[in-house]
Amino acid sequence: MGMPASPAPRKGRGGASNDSGRFERERRASFDDGWGSADAEPAPLRTVLTVDATRTIIARNDSPDIGFDRSINPYRGCEHGCIYCYARPSHAYLGLSPGLDFESRIFYKPEAAALLRAELRKKGYVCKPLALGSNTDPYQPSERRLGITRAILEVLRDFRHPVTIVSKSALVQRDIDILAEMATENLAVVTISVTTVDRALARRLEPRAATPERRLETIAALARAGVPTGVLAAPMIPALNDMELEHILERARDAGAISAGYTMLRLPLELKGLFREWLETHAPNKAAHVLSLVAQSHGGKLYDSTWSKRMVGTGPYADILRARFQQASRRLGFDARSCAALDTSRFQPPPRSGDQLALF
Repeated sequence: MGMPASPAPRKGRGGASNDSGRFERERRASFDDGWGSADAEPAPLRTVLTVDATRTIIARNDSPDIGFDRSINPYRGCEHGCIYCYARPSHAYLGLSPGLDFESRIFYKPEAAALLRAELRKKGYVCKPLALGSNTDPYQPSERRLGITRAILEVLRDFRHPVTIVSKSALVQRDIDILAEMATENLAVVTISVTTVDRALARRLEPRAATPERRLETIAALARAGVPTGVLAAPMIPALNDMELEHILERARDAGAISAGYTMLRLPLELKGLFREWLETHAPNKAAHVLSLVAQSHGGKLYDSTWSKRMVGTGPYADILRARFQQASRRLGFDARSCAALDTSRFQPPPRSGDQLALF
């Protein structure tokens, strides 16, 4: 009879396993059949793209610890493969695994720009800053070919609608022409996520994302173009990359970042097991210590979903990390501006062919 087997890591992928999501009746698990199959190198995993035929495009939220009330996610799933991604459990709603499925089964929204255009024209629409890519990265590898994020930005530019972007991809530089134009009217802010400046650690944590140096170069390119750019040191993982916090902020400031933020590691639902599996594979000597500090920062659990606590934690370790961030931000002169500083008064749907001209 086969024995449970620890899945081997796959080249270019963050996860190693592909266990069923929490809503599935059947459970998948790796096992050793006794014929050496568990020792074989896993076959390369191909990315599969599927159309997401959604009929709505703007997602709304009323979370008090999030600085925006609306967002657009052009993609579901993310090929960057960041093992720590808090969005992984969302793939369970699609009947897929938050593990390898999340980073290889990507759903894209080809009608996103058209849906957005129609929604912004609705009578009574009230303009507030829109967050692009709040769940998964809007500039993941498939965007290079599909161009959905750029089409969305073109709509926002034409409607003079403010937008905030968070990404860890250098591909955002492709759209500097649009972002720089919007920035002249205080309509765009970009934040680049930098988890570590250790290239070897980044390769294991976030295998298909841009290297740390490319992200710093992206901050510099955006800043030179006049686009207000910030850095997000996230997530800070106890005993793994937290010692880099000040260095990340310094490197980003030197590149041109004017604002900064941070979050602590979040491990909701299936992510607990996935991250534990990653630690046991890539940092076995630190695994117990990392998880112990995570639990100490969430009331003895690996995750506390309470608003205002889930992103920064509580307790002595979390308090020290917060104090370090605040002290470094003051020393480096980071601005505390948020998306609330963007201009919503310029919002104006562009005229369509056949529209009646206003008399006044």
